[in-house]
Amino acid sequence: MPAQKIQSGQAQASSPLVDFKDIAQPAGLMAINVSGNAEQKRYILETTGDGVGIFDFDNDGLMDIFLVNATTMDGKGRGEKSTSHLYRNVGSLYFEDVTEKGGLGKVGWGQGVCVGDYDNDGYEDMFVTYFGHSVLYHNEGNGTFKDVTEAAGLKSDTVRWDTGCSFVDYDLDGKLDLAVTGYVEFDQSKIPAPGSGGYCQWKGIPVMCGPRGLPAGRNFLFHNDGHGKFSDVSQGSGIGKSTACYGFTVLASDFDNDGYPDLYVACDSRPSLLYHNRRNGTFEEIGVVAGVALSDAGQEQAGMGVTVADYDEDRFVDIAKTNFSDDVPNVYHNNRDGTFTDRVYEAGLGIHTQYLGWGIQFLDVDNDGWKDLLMVNGHVYPEVEKGPLNYKYRQPRLFFRNLGNGKFKDLSNESGSGISDRWASRGMAVGDLDNDGSLEVVINNLDATPSLLKNFAPKKNWLLVKLAGVQCNRDAIGARVYVHTGSRRISGEIQSGASFISQNDMRVHVGLGDDTRYDRIEVQWPGGKREAFAGGNANQIVALKQGTGSTVEEQPSSMP
Repeated sequence: MPAQKIQSGQAQASSPLVDFKDIAQPAGLMAINVSGNAEQKRYILETTGDGVGIFDFDNDGLMDIFLVNATTMDGKGRGEKSTSHLYRNVGSLYFEDVTEKGGLGKVGWGQGVCVGDYDNDGYEDMFVTYFGHSVLYHNEGNGTFKDVTEAAGLKSDTVRWDTGCSFVDYDLDGKLDLAVTGYVEFDQSKIPAPGSGGYCQWKGIPVMCGPRGLPAGRNFLFHNDGHGKFSDVSQGSGIGKSTACYGFTVLASDFDNDGYPDLYVACDSRPSLLYHNRRNGTFEEIGVVAGVALSDAGQEQAGMGVTVADYDEDRFVDIAKTNFSDDVPNVYHNNRDGTFTDRVYEAGLGIHTQYLGWGIQFLDVDNDGWKDLLMVNGHVYPEVEKGPLNYKYRQPRLFFRNLGNGKFKDLSNESGSGISDRWASRGMAVGDLDNDGSLEVVINNLDATPSLLKNFAPKKNWLLVKLAGVQCNRDAIGARVYVHTGSRRISGEIQSGASFISQNDMRVHVGLGDDTRYDRIEVQWPGGKREAFAGGNANQIVALKQGTGSTVEEQPSSMP
């Protein structure tokens, strides 16, 4: 077990705030992503890449890693290990491949992953999206997973290209429902050859066709009926009635603080979607009206990844989204009245237009109590390397530090080789893999081995909060955590699905800065009930169970 290779060394007097290094190889993460032909992408299916899941599948207190994988156009894969990969965390930042042992040796066009304990049995289950037929894996509680897609009523009668997914209790009945996005109705026999039409060229370079010119996929919502069964409520709920989009990442959060989770979908080359929960089992699509569908100039964008958090701690969550090259990301600031304003330039994030963004995440890298922003990039056309334009297929990551005043500072060039290294990155997930209070980042790189970024800079104080629901869903997905320390209040939310078709560690990580204690924790459980829990020392993992704290008087929806 080569864990001894992963050492931070001695801190220098001029230690940087952030120093990410890629430790994937000594950590044992050596699986190669397979996404069709690595040299030339003739079909759009070969370009979208795959997600990452970080979760504790065996309940040993250590976060494990699931790397979604695809295959080749003939469906045979490349080599014996062209499957998705489950890596068990054995401690000391070392992982062992338990894919076959776990019953996850399926070969296919994997796309994304989301995690949630849909049957409330205490073990995390997985939904993995595919081009073909997506799969619901039930965690058997003995280190293995079982494909229960058909028994659960989730098996598709037709071939679909599903991408993002999110477990969400949209009707607050204590059971996790499932939202799934669709990208393109893909039929290889009907796809034009690269360069053959207007949507098959990019800046004069012949490239694969799409998504424009191809029929869009559909979005789905499945209601958890209990006893391991789901029913398709896409049409009745309104999710399936909205204008089709090339959907990628879907993420649930309560954007208007009315106590019910809404759904946001990043759409490629179409307006993105915001489904407002009407609290009666139905949704209304309000993306354009709310100001989160288009750019600040009112233009369609190629939305890829999404992250949601209250980055300025004004009590309402905001949205950040990655887009195609020759564009900037969006930072949709919540106006607290049901609308948003894109503040990407005001926030200092509109400075890079040459990169094509995918995974994106708000996270507190330096533990100062403010949520920073990390993005991973990579082009979709390998052919750009041979063209006359100054575009690169493999691209660096971007890191922006939150200054605590609504603005961010670009530290990409001074945050370590893990940020400056160039890859064609896609999915990204964040979690504390060694329980030391500093967040690690796992990245799925197209046609390459993954990256595992560890921050070797000195860290400030921290807290990890793990919730267990009783009346609500056991994972407490949708719950918000507020840590009070001195004059500050720092928030976090438990979410399923994030970044780019990926799954983060669902424990809430909070940076406490120089504070060695916290005063109290307030939890707003799904449904709006609030509890307070006593304060304590920093630098620990705190497990909180619903019903064991002190009841907090409910406040108006505009004052969470």
